[in-house]
Amino acid sequence: MRKEREYSIQVFLSLLLGFLDTKPKIKTFAETKSTIVLKLIPFVILFFISSSAFSQILNIERYRIKSDTAKNLSIKTTAGLNVFNRSAAADAPVNLFGYKWDINSMYHPGKHAYIFVSNFDYLRINDNDFLNFGLIHGRTVFNYDKKNNLEAFVQYSFDNFRGLAPRWITGGTLRKKLIDSKRLTFIIGLGALYENETWFHPVEENFVNVEFLKNSNYFSLRWTINQFVDFNTVIYYQVGRDREIEAFRNRVNGNFNLNTKITDRFSFNNSFNFSYEDKPIVPITPFIFSFNTGISFDF
Repeated sequence: MRKEREYSIQVFLSLLLGFLDTKPKIKTFAETKSTIVLKLIPFVILFFISSSAFSQILNIERYRIKSDTAKNLSIKTTAGLNVFNRSAAADAPVNLFGYKWDINSMYHPGKHAYIFVSNFDYLRINDNDFLNFGLIHGRTVFNYDKKNNLEAFVQYSFDNFRGLAPRWITGGTLRKKLIDSKRLTFIIGLGALYENETWFHPVEENFVNVEFLKNSNYFSLRWTINQFVDFNTVIYYQVGRDREIEAFRNRVNGNFNLNTKITDRFSFNNSFNFSYEDKPIVPITPFIFSFNTGISFDF
């Protein structure tokens, strides 16, 4: 398993280094086409990684659908497929296959609301799985339309890119709206959860299973600065004591979004996502982040 993962990473790095190579070279037309093909692959890979690397703590506020009194069921589904089968040379095949699948739904029949979120990302390079991520999250929101409400949730996830296989979470949260106006919304959540997760150790090549009771809190801020600029952020913080190391393990996860309306149809979008663990269970990168920017057009 470790050798296959290392081979996939080597393929990705070789493709990325090829993209960064700016030395002038004389190439045939066929070689030029192969080079262009290879240079596109890292962007496909980064597209998959950036969308799933920050879901160890599900940011439910990003997926939450606002209540609509005209209907009690809302579902949003996104699916994508990428198949790539072109080679730079006959003896160096590059076959890429990947898919993305997201479901975001909420059922609000009356007093309470029920939220279901799932996200699956898969990417294979040649015969090796490079990225295999999945998440299923279910949540019940009691007294949904009230300023203060209770939430109960359960979540299952796996992420072989970072060695997580799998992770179970169940818990509850007291969600309170401190500020709720047309321009500003500020929400805090205070709760607790039980966590059971299994990690693959990249050095010892074995699986490590741990379980914790954790305090889980978050705050959500949405600020409409003016008719053109909107800012929102959500920060999660989880902490639990590990008896084996006699210390607390801390985890912080969050995202910042700044949306600027250029015209009635064009808008400029920026987002920054991060995740940090001060004491990872296995030796992995403790801090990961992504920055995305782009322009959207509304038809």
